[in-house]
Amino acid sequence: MKIGIDGRNLLSATDGIGRFVHNAIKALAALGADVVVYAPGEISAQYDIPHGVSLRTARFKGPLARTVWGQTMLPSLARRDRVEVLWGPSHRLPFVLDSRMARVVTIHDLVWMHAAETMRARTWIGERLLMKPALRAADIVVADSSATASALKRAFPWLKSPVRTVAPGTAALPAPSDVSSLEPLGITRPYALFVGTLEPRKNLANLITAYGLLPAGTRCDLVIVGGKGWKQTRLADQVRGGGLETSIKFTGFVDDGVLATLYAHCLFLAMPSLYEGFGFPIVEAQSFGKPVLTSNTSSMPEVAGDNAVLVDPNDTAAISAAFDRLSTDTQFRNGIAIGARENAGRFTWHNHATGMLQIFEQAIRQRRKTDA
Repeated sequence: MKIGIDGRNLLSATDGIGRFVHNAIKALAALGADVVVYAPGEISAQYDIPHGVSLRTARFKGPLARTVWGQTMLPSLARRDRVEVLWGPSHRLPFVLDSRMARVVTIHDLVWMHAAETMRARTWIGERLLMKPALRAADIVVADSSATASALKRAFPWLKSPVRTVAPGTAALPAPSDVSSLEPLGITRPYALFVGTLEPRKNLANLITAYGLLPAGTRCDLVIVGGKGWKQTRLADQVRGGGLETSIKFTGFVDDGVLATLYAHCLFLAMPSLYEGFGFPIVEAQSFGKPVLTSNTSSMPEVAGDNAVLVDPNDTAAISAAFDRLSTDTQFRNGIAIGARENAGRFTWHNHATGMLQIFEQAIRQRRKTDA
């Protein structure tokens, strides 16, 4: 079985979907799969492509050019390479493919439908125009979570292709360093941790507001980790306006070694997002045995399991109350953390690759019947 993979997300090392694609490729290669990766430009140097995986790159720059590449060069190259199944790992498939070629698409979320106000206009337009054709073209549709799979079926009742759930894995982070190594970041006191790109969907404004409602003498610090996204330039003003500069720390993007250390020494993860298709930081925090404060919406309850306190992300008082109890009640916090590592252990890249190989085989069988 020869598998073609759309690798357009590999161009950026800070793209969360890029990391997803990279880890999926490595796991498939580890199982001996015959993989060809296609990319519209040079992939990030941060991504090591395993030995035996073929890489085909072009020189298409910019989002519009990459879209053109995906509809022209990608299907042409896949046909030339005699690919048996083409996988679009992030919401896209070519409009036209060789009729003999099976096609599978993974849908990570439906943010453009359920939280459109949190997206860039360009991204929203792309999702609106290109997701539906991909769903129509796919022999099988894959969702990261059962919540997303159910949302797909509700949103697109005309969808004829089967929808399967294959949860992604999480890469093992390096061994953490001593807590003293965090002092250069200004972290010297107990803290709760947020991890994610700073964008509206992450609900940081409400998290900061909720933090400001806590009694000043009892709250732990809040450390916010993640690269700059968009429409979040006022967060620093919100922190200063609330007199919270000494308690809320923004670290920016950090490498995996620092991230592991931050997870290892935090009291809990605070991630009351408005919407998540999966929520990698939940699993990462739990892999270090940490409890989670997260939202009662979309995929987050499913991913977090029993090791989280769930809140309405629009209710700042509820977020604040949960934050207060997790930061001050050690017995409660430790109770929530029991089983966190076991829950995180459900999500491995080996399991993801095994599930995807089964789906690729099923898609090829379906395509052969259709083409016969």
